[in-house]
Amino acid sequence: MSGIKIYNTLTKKLESFEPIDKNNIRIYVCGPTVYDLIHIGNARPIVVFDVLVRLMREVYPKVTYVRNITDVDDKINNQASKNNESISELTARTIDAFNQDAESLCAQKPDVEPRATMHISEMLAIISKLIDSGYAYISQNHVLFSVSSMKDYGKLSGRSLDELIDGARVEIGEYKKNPADFILWKPAQKDEPGWNSEFGRGRPGWHIECSAMSAKYLGEQFDIHGGGLDLIFPHHENEIAQSCCAFEKKYLAKYWMHNGFINIDQEKMSKSLGNVFNVRDI
Repeated sequence: MSGIKIYNTLTKKLESFEPIDKNNIRIYVCGPTVYDLIHIGNARPIVVFDVLVRLMREVYPKVTYVRNITDVDDKINNQASKNNESISELTARTIDAFNQDAESLCAQKPDVEPRATMHISEMLAIISKLIDSGYAYISQNHVLFSVSSMKDYGKLSGRSLDELIDGARVEIGEYKKNPADFILWKPAQKDEPGWNSEFGRGRPGWHIECSAMSAKYLGEQFDIHGGGLDLIFPHHENEIAQSCCAFEKKYLAKYWMHNGFINIDQEKMSKSLGNVFNVRDI
């Protein structure tokens, strides 16, 4: 027993940390979508989980820390178009700036920092498993996860499916059987990044990226999954759904940890609201 206690979002309880393998603590944290400089709200999880990893390394002989980079996303496409630059130029420049800013915060680099675009084959393998086992379906060149096929969908956020649909911005699409069904793979336009697949030329949905990268570097089940409170639903909820169904496991991460927001004038700091302070500016 380490004496470390963690508030587990999954159980809504403060729990004593008991590792899956005391000789290798495995931690995955959702990293940046690289389309712009990070603000101090984005910096909070960098610092919070850096402290957690440092603590674990004081107690356990080995910690494997993975923090991903999302380098394929609608926000990236839109920003590159707005800047009149290529997507590769934007992501390369933004990744470099992110690493500089993280270093300026005295945060240690993760052991692995995988990029989504380098793991398309792993994503497609999971998608194929989900289709074969009846958890996903193809509709109008999209591949979607069927939330009704998973009986305990919503266990992380602690809400019913109806509550989740009512309380969240769920993307509407005529190709969906259920409004809450989420995209695993979608068609790519000619001017967008895309990869050939058995489902047609396309690109991954956001959620499948983290399931593929965490499984590759940490295994189908691991100790701790971290991120901001805003990721509980839909991102982390959907990660659990697709990973548990694809790998036939009862859980993805044993402990889920979420840092709070940084608020400005009682509002969440966000780029969409324009109330941001970039790390490098301060």
